[in-house]
Amino acid sequence: MLQLSVLPMRTRVLISIAIGVVSGVYCWFLLSRLHLGAADFDSAIRAARALLAHQNPYGAKLQLYPIPASLFGFPLLVFPPEVAAAIFYGTSSALLAFGLTRFGYTRLLIFLAYPYWAGLLTAQWSPLLMAGALFPFAMFAVFAKPQIGLPMLLSHPSKKGLAACLLALALSFLLMPAWPKYWLAQLGRYDHFFPILIFPGFLLVLALLKYRDPDSLLLFFMACTPQRWFYDAFVLWLLPKSRREILSTVIISWGAGIWRWYHAPRTFHQVGLWSVLFLYLPMLAVMLLRVRGERELPTPASTGHDL
Repeated sequence: MLQLSVLPMRTRVLISIAIGVVSGVYCWFLLSRLHLGAADFDSAIRAARALLAHQNPYGAKLQLYPIPASLFGFPLLVFPPEVAAAIFYGTSSALLAFGLTRFGYTRLLIFLAYPYWAGLLTAQWSPLLMAGALFPFAMFAVFAKPQIGLPMLLSHPSKKGLAACLLALALSFLLMPAWPKYWLAQLGRYDHFFPILIFPGFLLVLALLKYRDPDSLLLFFMACTPQRWFYDAFVLWLLPKSRREILSTVIISWGAGIWRWYHAPRTFHQVGLWSVLFLYLPMLAVMLLRVRGERELPTPASTGHDL
């Protein structure tokens, strides 16, 4: 089993703040330079503004996020869109880094994975949702992006995590009781792929050979959920534990990034194919080849840190 870190709390906090500041500033720089506004986080901001104005957020085109996402938009409405998105991504990265340093410095290498940088360009939710495996209160974000959040909740369940998830859901119904009806009506516009349905993604069923391991369940559940781009797969970097596992999957992941730079995808099937080849199947290999003793990431509940 992995041992908990003996890193001083002050060191962990400083490292996490540094990662949060650097990622947030770089996110702001890219969004501003490319004139992307708040990118993906814009849906949370627009929904929050509409609710404050007593309007239906789903009256706008391509409002594909559930109302729980707006709970993260409200506190950031006072900032320009690029700054709000940068604060969101930087804070999410800092929280994830703080949780990872509980196990030493090695796991910080996951920030080198291509999906993290793809997410940084569009201010994605994956770092925050990953933090839910380390801090149950972060499960508050599960229904902000349920296709990624629910695999996290199902593979890393805890009472406090479920309570945080239900609290966010309850608040969303207070804000707009009928939101599921409007949200579901918008989902037909969501372009996506299912990794398990993209050849040779059927091999990901083999993850269930180690169904007792939460990592294998996360891999399988993620393979069965609709995804849009490479950034969604960043949550898979909770799986590799050793330096060898992390570095090998990080290096391979950049195969998808290099392909993206030189060959703009024409269909989401192409995105799915390269996600399966460079992101999912390497994680399956990690699961099946892992030696005993590197098998399981201690959960907050099992380590006495159920926050």
